[in-house]
Amino acid sequence: MVSRSRTFRHRAFHRAPVGAPPGTLQAAADAHATTLALIAFDGESLVERSGKLEDLEPFLSAGPGRAVRWLDVTGIGNTEVIEAVGRRFGLHPLAIEDVVHVHQRAKVEAFPNHIFVTLRMIERAPTPGGRIETEQFSLFIGDGWLLTFQERPGDVFGPARDRLRAARGKIRNSGADYLAYLLLDAIVDTAFPVLESYDLELDVLEARIVSGNDSGVVAALHHVRADLMQLRRAIWPMREAMATLVREEAPQFSDETRVYLRDCHDHAVQLLELVESWREICASLMDLHLSSVGLRTNEIMRMLTVISVLFIPMSFVTGLYGMNFDPAVSPFNMPELRWALGYPFALCLIASIGGGFFFFFRRRGYLRPIEGALAPPGSGRGGETRS
Repeated sequence: MVSRSRTFRHRAFHRAPVGAPPGTLQAAADAHATTLALIAFDGESLVERSGKLEDLEPFLSAGPGRAVRWLDVTGIGNTEVIEAVGRRFGLHPLAIEDVVHVHQRAKVEAFPNHIFVTLRMIERAPTPGGRIETEQFSLFIGDGWLLTFQERPGDVFGPARDRLRAARGKIRNSGADYLAYLLLDAIVDTAFPVLESYDLELDVLEARIVSGNDSGVVAALHHVRADLMQLRRAIWPMREAMATLVREEAPQFSDETRVYLRDCHDHAVQLLELVESWREICASLMDLHLSSVGLRTNEIMRMLTVISVLFIPMSFVTGLYGMNFDPAVSPFNMPELRWALGYPFALCLIASIGGGFFFFFRRRGYLRPIEGALAPPGSGRGGETRS
């Protein structure tokens, strides 16, 4: 996706005031200024213009060299311009309201003279561990015209514009429905590189967990899961919207173009499956991290237990011979204290007890680290899991 110079952040939803009439437009305070760009073309010629709506009016009407008109509206800060565009194309006021209030889920709505489609374009901040940013994209398609709305400058439609200008492929000889398909396909396919970036990130997190270098892993997994949840909220309704376009026999889309839309729907299904797989992997990695923490705790407790068992009998012997019984009072009061080899005997007794326990623990395998609890990097999740 073409990178854009913008601040990635979570934005609060904005809505019309409570009790406002249907179709009331209220743009967000930080909305970009509205600009218009027109591309009119047929099989022989192409015209590109930008400016105010009244300046573009001569090119918006059907005529020679203008079999298809694509008006791209960038920025929704000027509601008066958007209302004027809606009146010019006969758009329903509720659809225009959905364009301005950019918190819509992906959907398809059919009106008498046009179809309204809204999706969310997905992008990830171009920084290590960057967060997900989605942008609402709205599309209206009618008889020979295509109208698109974007929240801000920068999009993924550069290849489509280049094909129009160079007259590559069948785009110049096709209708507005084929151009709409190209734009929708670009939005759907843009999500694949975003998901691929999480593939590498999850591999890195898995390697850190297995190697024990898992400082900050919990926070990283939490961020990944939050991003994947945001992706799921964007892709799930996108799949349903593409399925609606495939099923509905709208006159704005020809049977030939509907075949291409089925391919878009297949891609949306693949995206959703990838998101679900990534979410499951995140949960598995969190369980793996908790297991590794518990494993290290058990290792520490086991070593402390072994050390305690080794020194407890030694402490018993030293405590026993540390009692202050006078052997002169009774022959039963520690007679070995008067024995010339009493001290070497005590040392040998302590050493033999400690050595005996040590070899016993070693023979039973208590001194070896727990094996098989954590798989080496790359052995748990194979390529077949996320191919």
